[in-house]
Amino acid sequence: MNRFVLARFALVPLTVGAGLVVPAVPAAAAPASAAAATTEWYVDSANCSNDGSGSASSPFCTVSRAADVVQPGQTVLVRPGDYRESVVITRSGTEGAPITFRAVNGPGRSATVVKVGKRRGANGNESAFTLRGVHDVVLDGFLAFGEGTAEAVLVDGSSRITLDRLVASEYDAPGAVRITGASVDVTVSRGAFRPGSGLMVDPGVRGALVTASTFTQSGITVRDAPGTKIVGNTLETDCTVAVDVTGTSPGVSIRNNILETATGPLSDAVACEVPSEATAIAVSAGSVAQTVADYNLIEPASGGPLYRWGATEYTSLPEFVAATGHGAHDIAATPWLRSTDAYDRPYYEIAPNSPAVDSADATAEGVSRTDLLDNPHTDDPAKTNTGSGYHDRGAVEAQGPVTVKELPVRRKAGGTHLDVTAELSITTAWTTDGPLGKVSRNWSDESNRRVLPLGSEDHRFSRAGRVCEAHQVSLNDFRQFRETPVTTCLVLGAAYTPVSPKRVLDTRAGIGRVGTVPIPPNQAVNLAFSPLNGVPEQDVSAVVLNVTATAPTTAGFLQVYPAGGPAGVSSVNFVAGETVPNLVTVPVLSGNEVVIFNKSSGTVHVVADLQGYYSATGSGFRSVAPSRVLDTRAAGGSAFAPHTGRTLDLSGRIPSGATAVVLNVTVTEPTTSGVLTVHPYGTAVPTASNLNFVAKQTIPNLVMVPVVDGKMSIQNVSSGRTHVVADLSGWFGGGATDVFVPYGPRRILDTRGAAGEGWPQAPFTSSGVPVSYFDSLGNSGPKPTAVVANLTVTAPTRAGVLTAHPNGSVQPTASNVNYVAGETASNHAIVGVGEGGNIVLFNNSSGYTHLIVDQAGYFIDAAS
Repeated sequence: MNRFVLARFALVPLTVGAGLVVPAVPAAAAPASAAAATTEWYVDSANCSNDGSGSASSPFCTVSRAADVVQPGQTVLVRPGDYRESVVITRSGTEGAPITFRAVNGPGRSATVVKVGKRRGANGNESAFTLRGVHDVVLDGFLAFGEGTAEAVLVDGSSRITLDRLVASEYDAPGAVRITGASVDVTVSRGAFRPGSGLMVDPGVRGALVTASTFTQSGITVRDAPGTKIVGNTLETDCTVAVDVTGTSPGVSIRNNILETATGPLSDAVACEVPSEATAIAVSAGSVAQTVADYNLIEPASGGPLYRWGATEYTSLPEFVAATGHGAHDIAATPWLRSTDAYDRPYYEIAPNSPAVDSADATAEGVSRTDLLDNPHTDDPAKTNTGSGYHDRGAVEAQGPVTVKELPVRRKAGGTHLDVTAELSITTAWTTDGPLGKVSRNWSDESNRRVLPLGSEDHRFSRAGRVCEAHQVSLNDFRQFRETPVTTCLVLGAAYTPVSPKRVLDTRAGIGRVGTVPIPPNQAVNLAFSPLNGVPEQDVSAVVLNVTATAPTTAGFLQVYPAGGPAGVSSVNFVAGETVPNLVTVPVLSGNEVVIFNKSSGTVHVVADLQGYYSATGSGFRSVAPSRVLDTRAAGGSAFAPHTGRTLDLSGRIPSGATAVVLNVTVTEPTTSGVLTVHPYGTAVPTASNLNFVAKQTIPNLVMVPVVDGKMSIQNVSSGRTHVVADLSGWFGGGATDVFVPYGPRRILDTRGAAGEGWPQAPFTSSGVPVSYFDSLGNSGPKPTAVVANLTVTAPTRAGVLTAHPNGSVQPTASNVNYVAGETASNHAIVGVGEGGNIVLFNNSSGYTHLIVDQAGYFIDAAS
């Protein structure tokens, strides 16, 4: 398809510069104002561009690119992938607004973990992350790889840094994570150190905190770093020192840790070959002052010293307590650890019989708010609390039985028509000091998965239709997960907002586009629109347009459809030289545009008048059996005089508070050509038109017009006289509750058949047409109350009218399509759906005719 022009329409005042296209600012020089306007930057290893905006829809390809632009208080969200780069962080946050880099890890799969590092093995020498001379930065959730002699993460001369939920792996460096260069207040929390060199805290570092982390075949080394706190960690070293405080490091706090330095199975540990190298806690003579060790659980099976305090080794806990006054609450016993395989993020749990349960010091400075798995502290009712409070020792808290309650997503009470609630709750058998568990959730209108505390969540969908919510629940921070997501769906409808008719496109006058040439054969006009009455275009479910084909040079038809959607239907049928209008309801999809395609071998001008739109807020609909509310041919009536208007008062037929009505309006017996305009009562006659006619023609068109106090106006813009007929088929507002579901355009009936093998409708006969809807095969979706469709008559052998009505209802006298022999005529219709989910089409003619029904959507009860 060739896009011929771009038209824009809006219901807000235009401002200077609106709609102008300016050169893109180079990504490397993003203006500060643009960076400050966002709170989140996105990084993805696929479908990305470092020249993009860094938004969710246009993410950067590298973490380094986001690090170049992030500002205080902002978060960089990194989607799963393998980022072979070395990230050097040079920007700082503030104490109240840190810069955060967060890995959006997936549920329990290696492929859904965010990995960073060049990973060139012994040949490389770059860290995955380097933070040098910065402050107030958070790294959260990354699997970081060092290479050669480079650490996975290096913090150098920085302050107020948090390394949270990191998995650190190095090749041959002194430490997987190294804190150096007189850094101050660096926190390592809820991390996992894989086999290697562990954590190094270098000389001059002050106030470092290591908490709720696990170390596998690695440990913690503190050298000349006073005031370091090592609280609530689990260390399994396999015959090496677990905590080694060297040099002059006074005031170190070592509390609530589990220290396993033996070798062999965790459940049956054995002594080390060189027991002296398997000391659990070693504190140099220069570090003893003000250093505290207490509430630790030490596995004694290594055969080595439990403590090396100053120059003295202690293999007996009582001896250590007696000699130093420390360790009064330490325990020397089997901790009963259990290693849990969790793809790239393994961890240690404690068995229910572990002495670590409910025995820690809950008041120790540096205690983490949650454990390694982001779970709360819990009180095992079967255990006596031997610590202060009910915290467990080590990095992972034992959890009791839980019950998770999950309810299908449903409409939110008191919300808009597009607001839903996903209810999710958890009940714990044990007392906790905070919420337990997390939920990973996807809404069908969002591309990003979100991880949240386990609980209910409200969401507003941008558009009506079939919507879904999928979630997974985890009690281990999604380190391990083998269940499939729970998915529930429902169908939501949108409410209608009528507008005073507004011309948004006229190819003859250059309205809505540049130039006045007609649309060439097999080319299109694309209508892109700005906010409608403050509703962003991405929140509009459908628009209602009166589309008129005029001055066509050959026969053909217009296709009006959503950009990116199906196009195989006709909306306006015309012959050469004819002017034909038709109302069109067009769903709006992610392209946010409406396409008008000239399906003919000639040129054609097109006029489009906006009548209203569907969105989260507005009025509900009530469908009624068609009833005649105006017929100027009836006794006592008279035709409209030239250039005159009349008021049609429907206050006795529609409820008070109605905002708009749906009428099938027919012009018949006009004496000259002209147009008929239907508009709100008390307003000036707009330039928009509803019906275009020529002398002696009978032509109908569906009209959706706002009413004021139940009244509307009809204007004959013609130098001749004409009769007018109007049939009421429903209204919006006034207590009406049905809402619109876009579902098309789709052809649900074509009596011609796919290859011309069909049969036409016989004279004076009716046929039922099943209305399509979401989940119709499973019979689980809400049933349509009314269908919105384009009705087309083609190849009729005699003149007549087509009447549509609900199945099971009395056939009305109203008509929907008026036609003559050999003509193809169409009209938009909103028809109530009757028994069996069908509508009925009655061929009120003495001849045969083929029938086509193109569905645009349907209405449902808002409560369904």
